[in-house]
Amino acid sequence: MRIGHGYDVHRLVPGRKLILGGVEIPCEMGLDGHSDADVLTHAIMDALLGAAALGDIGRHFPDHDDQYLGIDSQVLLRKVCSMLDAHHFRIGNLDATVIAQRPKLSPYMEQMREKLSQTMGISVDRINLKATTEERLGFTGRGEGISAHCVCLLEEI
Repeated sequence: MRIGHGYDVHRLVPGRKLILGGVEIPCEMGLDGHSDADVLTHAIMDALLGAAALGDIGRHFPDHDDQYLGIDSQVLLRKVCSMLDAHHFRIGNLDATVIAQRPKLSPYMEQMREKLSQTMGISVDRINLKATTEERLGFTGRGEGISAHCVCLLEEI
């Protein structure tokens, strides 16, 4: 068994959609980034790649490569899962936390779990998602950005 940890952060800006876990969340601001800036999916990918000792998303999908400009992070997550398959790993489970002062994410958690489950080809009961605020402290607490952490367990097959 192998354990991985992933972390990502993106700045909130006007004029972008807010995508988390592959789900569009109604919000007046979205996350800035080269891709769709899905901070949750990015943290998940980094945790999976880390557990498999395959580097990180910047190595595989660099932000200076125009083929990834505006790309749906679910497409990248599918590629990461293919890499895991090629290296004989199976996802045991993952546990992720999104840190955002706003918007309220609890109404979207099940939809995000379902979307991620479909993308990764694993049972939804292997995915746990949580959301929290930072009580108005730091950049997330001031509403300047959103961050996410993820831990995962991979099993060698």
